[in-house]
Amino acid sequence: MNYQACLTYLKVAVSAHRARLRSALRDGDRGASAVELAIITALMLVVAGGVVAAITVFTNNANTQIQGTKP
Repeated sequence: MNYQACLTYLKVAVSAHRARLRSALRDGDRGASAVELAIITALMLVVAGGVVAAITVFTNNANTQIQGTKP
């Protein structure tokens, strides 16, 4: 899996949503800002879930390697 491409996509998506949020706040459109905040929050949850999954895989692999080496 190409993680660099995924991270680049996420950065662009979050940047676009942040720009729309700033525009909505500047124009006084309060309803759109709530939607934008919900989308940004959901993206952050996805990223956090990915980090948790990566840590879990790493620790399981390390645990297997530690248990597999017996003197």
